[in-house]
Amino acid sequence: MQAKYDGQQIVGIDLHRRRSVIVRMSEAGEKLETVRIDNDPVALGLEIAKAGPDPEVVLEATYGWYWAVDVLAAAGARVHLAHPLGVKGFAYRRVKNDARDAADLADLLRMGRLPEAYVAPPAVRELRELVRYRAKLVAWRSGLKASVHAVLAKQGVHIAVSDLFGVGGRELLARAPLDGAYRGRVSSLCRLIDAVDFEIDALAGPIRARLAGHRGYTAVQAIPGVGPVLAAVFVAEIGEVDRFPGPAQLTSWAGLTPRHRESDPVVHRGRITKQGSTLVRWAAVEAAHGIPRSASWLTCTRLPGRGQEGRVGAATADRPTRC
Repeated sequence: MQAKYDGQQIVGIDLHRRRSVIVRMSEAGEKLETVRIDNDPVALGLEIAKAGPDPEVVLEATYGWYWAVDVLAAAGARVHLAHPLGVKGFAYRRVKNDARDAADLADLLRMGRLPEAYVAPPAVRELRELVRYRAKLVAWRSGLKASVHAVLAKQGVHIAVSDLFGVGGRELLARAPLDGAYRGRVSSLCRLIDAVDFEIDALAGPIRARLAGHRGYTAVQAIPGVGPVLAAVFVAEIGEVDRFPGPAQLTSWAGLTPRHRESDPVVHRGRITKQGSTLVRWAAVEAAHGIPRSASWLTCTRLPGRGQEGRVGAATADRPTRC
């Protein structure tokens, strides 16, 4: 029999692709009901209605959470997203199942120990969809171009041109002495590159339209090295920037701050955590590369450290850096 409870309820949801488990409990931690549903907006809405007015609901920021958050918010729930890295310890339990996962999420929320993720509003999510898809297309195109270079290397062909995929480079590529199978692969790769180029160009209009008149999009381009593409990444990934108290919290969220290990009098500062948005880190590195060397606040874009860590340090430095 379902337990009766008149106070505010805490609800944990273990969301999966096809089915999910919902655990309702009291503020004292007493389990009221555990149910498994097929993922459907109506089914989820009916179950959350059992939790009474203004329930506190938590689910992990995992595969396909957008629709569930929208349904819960429309039903009057106060929705919390659990950051996947923060609940990673669930994997080390002896007994791990969907009901335990949902109950543990509810317990973390009830005790005020939940590592929360940002619940982006629908408009930010739509912009992210466009920006992230463009980034994915660019990555695919880079892979296709790398494959062309790999085929040329197999045939021992070197084309002395700065841009192999520009007009002049394409003409030289078409005349390159390649055997039959290799020529066929290069031709196929070039057609795929052209198709991806078309899709990337097609995204420019919708992204520009969504960012037209956006004050943050205009303001961030005043930073040296940040152009329209990188500004779109920053705006889409960060979302509502005023949710951060200051720059330190923003850079920490983006994974751009070093690891800090402290015990008694000993303090160790390591490399950047890389626990934030991959796109934000990429955009910060690209912006650092684009900073003019004559910039008054930055004498050198290279910091102690290797690879991305040194360049990220330059992108996020808050004081002049010297070689």
